[in-house]
Order: sequence, then C-alpha cells, then structure tokens
Amino acid sequence: MTLVGAGIKYSEFKMDEAATDFQKRLKRIGKRHARLEHGYVSVVGEDGLIITKPKRKSGGFPLRVLATLVLCFFGFKILLISQLGPEGYATRVDLLKTGTVIEQGGAWLLQADPVSLAVADGINKLTL
Repeated sequence: MTLVGAGIKYSEFKMDEAATDFQKRLKRIGKRHARLEHGYVSVVGEDGLIITKPKRKSGGFPLRVLATLVLCFFGFKILLISQLGPEGYATRVDLLKTGTVIEQGGAWLLQADPVSLAVADGINKLTL
C-alpha cells in the first residue's frame, strides 16, 4: 500500500516514525541519567515501586553560612567589649576611625551597639 503522492510504503513510514520515537526516548533517558549523576534519592511509592529521583539543588547562597558568620562576628565583638570594658573598647574603635578607609569601615562595623553592650555586661556580671 502506498500513500497518495508520497511514493513511500506505509510500512517504511511506520519504521521511520518508530525510529524517531526511539531516538526521543533515548535522549530523555540520557537526560535523566545525567541529572541522577549529581545525586539521587530513592523513594518508595504507594504501590511499593522504588523510584529514584534526582536530588534537588540547594538554592544559591548558603544562608546557614551567612548566619554563622554574623553570629561569630557579634560573638567576637561581645567578647572584646567584655574583656576591654565599654570605655576601653570605645577608645580602640575611635582609634580605628582615624585610620585608612578599610580601618574606618572596620570601625563602623565594630561600633558598640546596645545589644552587644547589654550581652557583654551580662557576661561580666556572670563572671564576677
């Protein structure tokens, strides 16, 4: 049986379509395997079938690292205030304000804030 005006047999047409479908399936499987290379999680479905799913990428910037850095910075500042005392700490920060641009930026970051002063005072009361 030939298609009208096409000049090819129906069986040849079906074989070409099957080959195209097969290539699409191979491409889809290749993409799935590439995603699974970066880690996967095995999940048991409701029907008992074990399905492997690619691990989700964690979002951009690690928020936990940023929070840890901020807490360490404030801990360092509180430690300095409790060791030097508020007046001694203020004189050191004032000395930084007269330095280079980088030192002035450090002085701005290291300014004594009410929370740091209160926590340092609480630490001093506990250690006495």
